[in-house]
Amino acid sequence: MPHSGTATGREGQNPRASARGACQKPGQRSRLIYRPRRDDGRRDGRKSFAWTDYRDLLVTAHQQLGGPIVLIWDNLNVHLAYGMRQFIARQDWLNVYQLPSYAPDLNPVEGVWSLLRRGWLSNIAFTTPEHLIQTIRHGMRKIQYRYRPHLIDGCLAGTGLSLTPTTS
Repeated sequence: MPHSGTATGREGQNPRASARGACQKPGQRSRLIYRPRRDDGRRDGRKSFAWTDYRDLLVTAHQQLGGPIVLIWDNLNVHLAYGMRQFIARQDWLNVYQLPSYAPDLNPVEGVWSLLRRGWLSNIAFTTPEHLIQTIRHGMRKIQYRYRPHLIDGCLAGTGLSLTPTTS
């Protein structure tokens, strides 16, 4: 589910931010569980989520949803990291399915980022990294299930993946 928002910043530096997460629980509205993270330049030079960030997000999602999670994600190297694979293997509440290589059309988070880029993040010159983070948070809250669940449903349905269990 990788993507990071960028914008022009002061003195030739681009503020960067990233956020992850879209999910659905059968019988309930689709939800957007996210955790924006600012690249403050002090995190071992890492500008994106580490596998531990994904682990923490999954644990939070599991606590919020109160049930098992089926995770479908792309082949980002962090998703395939040794520590992440070990974490997944230890969780009986987590089932993971990898998307084929380069399959953005199957990734619902691409739709979420498209909504953000065309809406809340468009035509803005971000003045500070905090301004970018604040705008991302605002856009995510507007997309979030309490406000516009049909937007998340559209991102999920746009993948063409079945959202209902099938029996063999």
